[in-house]
Amino acid sequence: MTSAFVDQIYVVTSQLLSASWQNPFGPDVDVCMVGGKMFVLLGGPVEQVTLKCDPDEAMALCAAHREITPGYHMNKKHWITARPGVPESLLDGLIVDSYFLVGKGIPQKRRPALGIAH
Repeated sequence: MTSAFVDQIYVVTSQLLSASWQNPFGPDVDVCMVGGKMFVLLGGPVEQVTLKCDPDEAMALCAAHREITPGYHMNKKHWITARPGVPESLLDGLIVDSYFLVGKGIPQKRRPALGIAH
């Protein structure tokens, strides 16, 4: 059985075009990708999700929410890790933002096929 925190992450990502879940790091870590690029890393030593984030926003989020820290085992400038307790609407927005930030790194000509217009 999964927690409401984990369920929320799966629900939000299921609504994003071309997002798919994989396990490239083993069965205990779920990764959601778009265009072959990771935008959600779910798992680790405790219940947590790691997301790509704008560097300025990441610093502000870490300062404002004790449940949000610099990305666990990731580039701490561009990734954040969130744990249960983050407001649902904030977590939803962070997941969508991560999707679009990663989508910007996909070559322009591949984006329409993935449903990413940005």
